[in-house]
Amino acid sequence: MRPEDYELVAELCASRSGLAVDSRKTYLIESRLGPIARREGFGSISELMATIKVRPEDSLAWSVVEAMSAGETAFFRDHGTFETFRSVILPSLSRIRGEEPIRVWSAACGPGQEIYSLAMTVDEERGALSPKTRIELFGSDISDRALEKAQSGLYTQFEIQRGLSVRRLVRYFEKVDDNWQLTPRIRQMVRWRRINLVSDLSAAGRFDVIFCRHVLGSMTQAARPILLRNLARALSPQGYLVVSQDEAAAGLGDGFLRLPDQREVYSRDPAYQSAA
Repeated sequence: MRPEDYELVAELCASRSGLAVDSRKTYLIESRLGPIARREGFGSISELMATIKVRPEDSLAWSVVEAMSAGETAFFRDHGTFETFRSVILPSLSRIRGEEPIRVWSAACGPGQEIYSLAMTVDEERGALSPKTRIELFGSDISDRALEKAQSGLYTQFEIQRGLSVRRLVRYFEKVDDNWQLTPRIRQMVRWRRINLVSDLSAAGRFDVIFCRHVLGSMTQAARPILLRNLARALSPQGYLVVSQDEAAAGLGDGFLRLPDQREVYSRDPAYQSAA
């Protein structure tokens, strides 16, 4: 790859998804784009980039953005956050919403471990909630390939070992050759959609819980306020936004108020309603 190729990758990611990519991280870029070049029949990554320069609107450009957006994930990543969801957020919303559905969204869900962790938590807590409580789970990502894997519910032994207890493995997974697959009952709890978080989210509707973790820190300075504005508009007035510890430490600015004693959980600022 030539220096201008690395710059083009960073430019594509910033303009299309708000993702910040350091063009100096040449090994990371090449390791992510190599599989795309081989899959699409190019002799090298440079040939792939040359084609994108000529046809910037081609789907190949989105393939590059999707590849660079892939991040680390695991089942029940940051266990304390899921405990807050179980013991604080779900009971509170169950009392408030009555028979109205509680809508839970995992934004930038990747291969699905986060939203399936939420689905397992919901399943485990059914008996503790009001019989009238209905919960709808949604997962979204910018990557079609990530969503395909998520919908399959199929994970390797390595992926299963990261964050998943033996009890949950036995209860919710079935062995498929050398891999493990979530039971159909859990997979069917989740609805999926491809969403670009810095585009117009109005068609997605309102959500009572939004998990958007390890996303803000990877955005460009220009995209970050756009994402926060979109999340504020998508969050119901009595809803909860859940971010990562690092993102919470940096603060979210206008639109959100941190909940007392909850480092990663925010509510929507009532004053923001008139501006949304």
